[in-house]
Amino acid sequence: MQVTEHPGATPAAIAAHIARALRGAIAARGQASLAVSGGKSPIPMFEALREQDLDWSKVTVVLVDERVVPRDHADSNTALVARHLLQGRAAAARFLPFFRELAPRFNAEVLDALVLDAENRIAALPWPLDVAVLGMGEDAHTASLFPGAPGFARAITTDQRLAWVVPDTAPHARVSFTLSALLAARELVLSIAGDSKLAVYRRAADKADEALPISLVINQTQTPLTVWMN
Repeated sequence: MQVTEHPGATPAAIAAHIARALRGAIAARGQASLAVSGGKSPIPMFEALREQDLDWSKVTVVLVDERVVPRDHADSNTALVARHLLQGRAAAARFLPFFRELAPRFNAEVLDALVLDAENRIAALPWPLDVAVLGMGEDAHTASLFPGAPGFARAITTDQRLAWVVPDTAPHARVSFTLSALLAARELVLSIAGDSKLAVYRRAADKADEALPISLVINQTQTPLTVWMN
């Protein structure tokens, strides 16, 4: 494993770490790419990151995963990132949403088309990702890699960058970066808060197990992983 752990993490410390990585990418390659997770947990980090001193005009931001909902829906990660990250200095960044318009109903064929459209939308993304920021649920899912869900098996085995997953334990179909796409990143950042999630993380760190998707990120030697614990 290439895992570095930081106990007692703060949103400001995580934001500073990400900003250093983005500055390094810009210095080395003239541009940087950042994938971020949604939900409420990253909001304090987003609000610290958006004020970091770096050339945001050279940063492309994309979501790690997105719920298949309209942008004005309360569960839209696209809207959340626009409100909490793409403000202040970070307003100069380029954001590549997975989709804009959605069909009223979904089946596998519609979701396949949605993934293809999302792939086209992120075609301009500097690749590989410089930094991908992950979270983790108490069921050990990360991104939208929900254990056992329809689409999960393909999302952890395909070489494509995106896949759809329909969780049994959470609302909304999802479009997510696949495991191979995440492991292609130059660096992965995992933020964990609370004793219950820390216990799940420790269990997942024992060995790779598809029943604990985050374990597939932890127990690999391809990509450096920085874990921030609070």
